[in-house]
Formats: sequence, structure tokens, C-alpha cells
Amino acid sequence: MKKINQIYFISLLCLAVTLPSLAQQKKPSLHSEMLHTAQPDYPVAYTTPKVEEVTQVLNRVHKYLDAVTPMKVISNTTKKEITNFSKIDTSAVVERGTFSLTSYEWGVTYSGMLAASEATGDERFNDYTRKRMTFLADKVPYFKEVLKQNPKSKGLRQVILPHALDDCGAVCSAMIKATRSNVVKTDLRPLIDNYINYISTKEFRFSDGTLARNRPQANTLWLDDLFMGVPALAQMGKLTGDNRYFDDAVKQISQFSKRMFNSQKNIFMHGWVADMETHPEFHWARANGWAVLTMVELLDVLPENHAGRAEVLSLLKAHAKGLASYQTGSGFWHQLLDRSDSYLETSATAIYAYSFARAINKGWLDAKAYGPATLLAWNAVATKVNAGGQVEGVCVGTGMAFDPAFYYYRPVNVLAAHGYGPVLLAGAEMLKLMKSGKYSMNDSALQYNK
Repeated sequence: MKKINQIYFISLLCLAVTLPSLAQQKKPSLHSEMLHTAQPDYPVAYTTPKVEEVTQVLNRVHKYLDAVTPMKVISNTTKKEITNFSKIDTSAVVERGTFSLTSYEWGVTYSGMLAASEATGDERFNDYTRKRMTFLADKVPYFKEVLKQNPKSKGLRQVILPHALDDCGAVCSAMIKATRSNVVKTDLRPLIDNYINYISTKEFRFSDGTLARNRPQANTLWLDDLFMGVPALAQMGKLTGDNRYFDDAVKQISQFSKRMFNSQKNIFMHGWVADMETHPEFHWARANGWAVLTMVELLDVLPENHAGRAEVLSLLKAHAKGLASYQTGSGFWHQLLDRSDSYLETSATAIYAYSFARAINKGWLDAKAYGPATLLAWNAVATKVNAGGQVEGVCVGTGMAFDPAFYYYRPVNVLAAHGYGPVLLAGAEMLKLMKSGKYSMNDSALQYNK
């Protein structure tokens, strides 16, 4: 036993002598002053995106959408295609693909396709919008006759008899853009005038002219409605030269912001009700997206000498500052902007990426201050466009509520149509930003360099 203990002691002594030499062998090769160059474990790419990478994302989205949004009239009874339009079939409807051709989400998508074509020079994107708008315009006269014979018909009812801003604004705005750019040769003016007539004369308004709704409460403002109304008014002003449309558009932004913009946080609440003494503030990300996108869309066409331009530009800068302050380290924004335990949401992030990039490209926002955040936002969005061109992490259609659970637990789904147009817009504008600006890594950080 004594001999065994001696052997054990000698072994421990040898190990103790050996350990320092082993530790010396495993010392890091970097000197301490070099550690600042070590690569962090970023959750998304922290780099300037490449033109070909952005283009690939746009191409995947186009390929997917072109396949799942057919242009076909069918019998709602037999489900067979109708090709003879000389005879009215009262069961006729437009075949519903994965997404609706007439929804406000698709108005954003049409605009995104136009922007992608301009940025890439690829006519396939224009062709997507051209074909579907031409199809709608060609079929409206037929479906008007269907409605006369069958007042309950749902065939293009949203286009012919709009009953909400959602039915009008985004599609109308896209149609005017397609007309102004001469992408669509077919006369879209009858559809445009019908949409604008609803926005200007039929939608419920407060006594001061603010666009409003009577749901979920009487006399309610939805922040979303800035986008559902203002860009169409602005585009109509550009199309016709009639300043009344510009004046109405500016008025909407001014009157919404007075009621709904939190000047301490520089972000908007989602809903406001006239007879509520206290307004619970839920700063829903996508609604804030619609608001900042609206200001960008208006400034794009608002005359430089318009009396309200300075007010809109000032609000855009304040809102951008507020939004930027809530961006996460992953590049995304949360479903509720100021609640970090709510989930990260893709469509809002894409809208912010587009709006910031557009504002930088137009000189409305400082390229040095906002460019790196914009690049980071796009890199985040790009991770959510899967190999099949579907956009992941998008909140589904959302009403308006006054409790947090409603927003926290809204589902996300690749079939939520709200993500596709913003991704197309963001990618298109990022291409312009990368071509016009000089962004590179400087001392391990993204920087703008003139």
C-alpha cells in the first residue's frame, strides 16, 4: 500500500510540472491589441449586400408570384374556365390564386414590380404588373354586366363597387404609376377615376375631413388608412396637376399626426377613437410602416413649392429617427416597436428598409446616419425569403385593438400577402442605394464614405 501511494504522489508531481507547459502551448495567437478585429457572431450578415444577391432575391419572389397569381375567369358553379365573353355567365368570377389580384396588398406588389423593373432593367417585373392590370381593365365591362344580372356576384366587385379604403388606395396608386410610366397601354383611367371618387367623396370622414372608419368603434382612426388613401391622392395630383389632391393628401398626414404621433417616442399609435378619454398606445410595426411609406410616397410627387411640404418632410425625419431607435441588433423590428418581448416581424422591416433607402436616395435623410441601419435591415429581410421565393415571418392581416395580447399573438405565415410588395420595393431601392452610395467596412463597422 505504501509503495502504491508513493507511485501516486510521483504521478501527481509529474502532472503538475507538465500543466504549465500545456497551458503555454494553448495560449491564443492573437495579441490583446488585435482582439478588436475578431469576427463577432452576427445573427445576420453584417456587410454591404452584393447587387447580384439582391437581384437573386427579387427574381425568386417574382418567379413564385408569377406562378401563383393566375389571370383567369371561371364559373363559380362548375369551376371551369370561361373564354366566351360575348355571353354573360352570372356565375363568373376571377379565379382566386394564392393571392388576390385586387387587394391593397397587391397594389403594393404591383408598385414593387414596377420599381424592381426600373432598378434591374428586367422587363419581366413590368410584365407581371402589365398583364394583370390589363386583364382587370379588360374584364371590368364584362363583370359590370354580370353585376347587373346578379347583384350578389363577387366578380371584380371590389374594383367596380369599392366599399372601403382598402379596396381603393394601393391599387389605384399603382395603376397611376403604371399609366404615368407608360408600362400599361390599356386605358386604366375609368378604374382610377372610380377609385379616386370613392376616396374623395364616399369614404367616411370626420367633420374636419380626416379619413376615418366606424369600426371597431364609432369615429375611429386607423393609422393604416394613411397608406390606404394618401398615395392615391398624391399620384392623382401628379397625374392631373390638380392641387386639390395634394392639399387633401397633406391634410390627412397633418391631422392624423396631431392625434396619433407620440412626439416623445417619435412613433405612431395604431388606433385612435374620438370619444375615448385615454388612448392605450400600441405601436404596431406594420402600421408605422404604412405611415412612413405614405410620407415617402407623397414627397416623391408633392411639388417642391407646396405649402405643406416642409411639414411632411419634418414629420418624416422625426419618424425615421424614432423608428431607427427601435431597430434590433439582428436588423429586424419587433411586432410592437417598443416591446422587445414581441416577435420580430418581416413586412415592417422591409417597409422601413425601403422607406429609409428611398429617403436617402432622394436626399431627405442623412446617408451617413441611416445608411448602415438600412443595409442591416435589408440583410435581415433577405434571410426571410426562402428558396421558393416565399416571404417568411410576416404577420397576417390585423385589425385594431386596445390590449397587448392581440398584437403579441397574431400569427405569421408565408401566405400573408403583406410581405411581398415591401420586399420587392426594398430590394429595388437597395440596388439604387448601393449604386449611388459608397458603403464599406471601416474599422469593422459599416460606414458611408463619400
